[in-house]
Amino acid sequence: MSLDKLKQVIDSSDNIVFFGGAGVSTESNIPDFRSADGLYNEKTKSRYRPEEILSHSFFVSHTGEFYDFYRSKMIYLDAKPNDAHIALAKLEQRGKLKAVITQNIDGLHQMAGSKEVLELHGSVHRNYCMSCGKFYPVEAVVSSKGIPRCTGCNGIIKPDVVLYEESLNSYVLEKAAEYITKAEVLIVGGTSLTVYPAAGLVQYFRGKHLVLINKSPTPYDSQADILIKDRIGETLKKVVS
Repeated sequence: MSLDKLKQVIDSSDNIVFFGGAGVSTESNIPDFRSADGLYNEKTKSRYRPEEILSHSFFVSHTGEFYDFYRSKMIYLDAKPNDAHIALAKLEQRGKLKAVITQNIDGLHQMAGSKEVLELHGSVHRNYCMSCGKFYPVEAVVSSKGIPRCTGCNGIIKPDVVLYEESLNSYVLEKAAEYITKAEVLIVGGTSLTVYPAAGLVQYFRGKHLVLINKSPTPYDSQADILIKDRIGETLKKVVS
């Protein structure tokens, strides 16, 4: 019944915004963070927890160890867009979806064909020299040994991803809030809605239909018009023909 209602809502709207988290990419074999088999529950050789390693202060003080973890656990160049990414790109092409707002850093939405993608936490595909600002693609990080260095000035290259203790890009955050405020339908998928400030974006929604697609409960379940506790790729594939 929920699937029928979701299909009806999608078919009748041309002002949809999608807000997604790590669960969108798990069907592309990229692990999420907080589930039982997620990144934060993995046993690592390091004496530091993943949350510590992925912090700004750790990046500054243990740059080499940060990159050992980052290369092995945060970059998945072989990953391909799944049914969720493909369905959302189709909705945008049909003029129904106005924007994808994502907490993911893998670039799979763009790979699937989505154009208006707001990356709240940055992207592994963008890297820059902290000294001179020169841009580097992800391949420069993957192929380097130890700490990646700028070929121009020998400065340290940093991924354009938001680490713990760092602020989200205010322009991206404001634009995301604007899209959600104006949306008629907000589809939230693959996110526990517990990480702020990103999770707080749902509070900007004033439209008709709040749709939640997530396998585990979220703080907003009681406010949803449509609540589907299933895999997001399978769900969207069924309703986006």
